[in-house]
Amino acid sequence: MFKLHLNRNALLALLLLVPVPSIGVATQLYMLPGLKGHLVALLSKIWMLVLPIIWLLFIDKENLKAQYPKRRDLLAGVGLGLLMLCIMLIVYWLLGAKWIDVEYVRDRATQVGLDSFVVYLVGSAYWIFVNSLLEEFVWRWFVYRKCEMLVSSPLAVVLSALFFTIHHIVGLAAYFDWRATTLCSLGVFLAGAIWSWCYLTYCSIWPGYISHIFADIAIFLIGWQLIFA
Repeated sequence: MFKLHLNRNALLALLLLVPVPSIGVATQLYMLPGLKGHLVALLSKIWMLVLPIIWLLFIDKENLKAQYPKRRDLLAGVGLGLLMLCIMLIVYWLLGAKWIDVEYVRDRATQVGLDSFVVYLVGSAYWIFVNSLLEEFVWRWFVYRKCEMLVSSPLAVVLSALFFTIHHIVGLAAYFDWRATTLCSLGVFLAGAIWSWCYLTYCSIWPGYISHIFADIAIFLIGWQLIFA
């Protein structure tokens, strides 16, 4: 009975969180471009942060403790991150640069204000250092753990990676054709699986966060090439 109660709680937590980023991205990029869409996207980000904290304190009744990175976390994160950065740049040079419609990407970037040097720089800093930490907290620390209550650890790695990929597909489809969207979505899924595996292995978000930083650096280097070069 207790196990069934935990399973129901885990399923409810996933239902309340997983669709939200897709709603935020879809509203911002497709349904309400402009200030209203940005506001909905911001509210979705706030919900993604607040829900796990509320769930931890009032549903799971756990203490919120800071966990500092260990030396092994740093080494694993940096090593994995450099590998991911190199692979992403190589794949872009071999395939992505041929498939991506640069003018269309620039037009879409202009619509959301990313054609400004300052906005792009500030946005890059936020996504690389802040949003990546938020995503590791949400998708690995919270979503992966809830998935693990429902299925075995290997399946939880796959399931959490799939959930992590969904809203990225929504966003990618706004900028790229089906080939580039499929390629990038596959990359996001593999990255999500790797970061969930890191959490499973190290019981810490730090290896995933550090390597996530390098992956986002690669993304914004490619974005710079597309928009400004």
